[in-house]
Amino acid sequence: MRFVARRQDPLARLPRAGRVEAFAQRLPLEVRGHSIAWLVPLLMLVGVAVADWNTSGGFRLISWAALVPAIAAALCPVWITMCFAVLALATYVGVDTAWPHQDRIGAPDLILVAVSGVLSTLACAVRQRGERRLVRIQDIADTTRRTLLRPLPPGFGGLDHAAVYLTADIEARVGGDFYDIQPGPYGTRVVLGDVQGKGLGAVETAGALLGTFREAAYHEADLMAVAGRLEVRMLRHRLHTSALGRDDGDRFATAVLLGFPPDAPETVEFVNFGHDPPLVAGPSGVRRLPAAHGLPLGMSDLAPGTGFPDTVSVRLGAEETLLLTTDGVTEARDPGGTFYPLPDDVARGLASDPRLAEPRRLVAYVRDGTLRHCRGRLSDDTTIFAVRRRVNDPTRWTPHTG
Repeated sequence: MRFVARRQDPLARLPRAGRVEAFAQRLPLEVRGHSIAWLVPLLMLVGVAVADWNTSGGFRLISWAALVPAIAAALCPVWITMCFAVLALATYVGVDTAWPHQDRIGAPDLILVAVSGVLSTLACAVRQRGERRLVRIQDIADTTRRTLLRPLPPGFGGLDHAAVYLTADIEARVGGDFYDIQPGPYGTRVVLGDVQGKGLGAVETAGALLGTFREAAYHEADLMAVAGRLEVRMLRHRLHTSALGRDDGDRFATAVLLGFPPDAPETVEFVNFGHDPPLVAGPSGVRRLPAAHGLPLGMSDLAPGTGFPDTVSVRLGAEETLLLTTDGVTEARDPGGTFYPLPDDVARGLASDPRLAEPRRLVAYVRDGTLRHCRGRLSDDTTIFAVRRRVNDPTRWTPHTG
């Protein structure tokens, strides 16, 4: 068996694994790219025949050949299952007739082996049909995920960036976490958020917010105007779902909105809508940006008069990286119920290797630490996103970008 992975890429390993079951899916019965699943029923058939030959006439094992096509049906394609159905029947006849007449089992178990072969072939056809349907569903989910979380080119908007998205349900492959980068004439804007709840409603809400972000971040000169557009879009979306009679009319989203002004290469602006504040990781260690004072998106009408979150400006060093995560990281627990100590773990990693501040290394480190802490059992969708300005390459915009 082989575990195929591109070891030179720290993000190549388990990019979407959400549970320990994902490891089993990555370990097929194959050698050098060729399936060896057929060896399992073959070895069983040979073992049954040899065992039957070495037993006494009063204790026959050849009837166990009926299990061979059933095992093939679980592991092999239909045509191989059919071959084992015929081979099991031929083996039964050959081994049984080799015994003296008084020790033969005869027709009753012959019928059992034949019926087992037919039913196993039909079961295999049903299994493969279900697998093809699952593949189509997963392709649709992957297409949805690529549309929602569009691929980001290297250096997009003058930023080095890396992201890992882990779904708690490995079959769904998409959830309510969202992130994006949008360059424009007023600098590059970044968003990361987490829609409350799960299911298709959360995915729909994330898509609505991302669509608004991509337009507002491009056209609006002020970061607060982008934040206001996101809030209005969330309120409009809630009104729409409520008018449809759906029960997700009280949905909200936490989010962090970042702005990289083109005229201030050492400054980043951010607006926090009730989300965990970003961490800044660099050679000097880890620090946390100011905590959120704003309400989540979609709650301004529920708490009028509380005010809109302010824009906060902070200075970043040339080698400092902003690390943004959703609550799948901060709420990951070990078997004893202890939460994952993200800042402390990143600080330890930076102390041993300052290169960990590079976005790709940082998200891979946090991903591995999160999965290791919770034993691969995530309780929520998890996004790990790291960005920083490119060294000696300030944020630029061209009309053909984004």
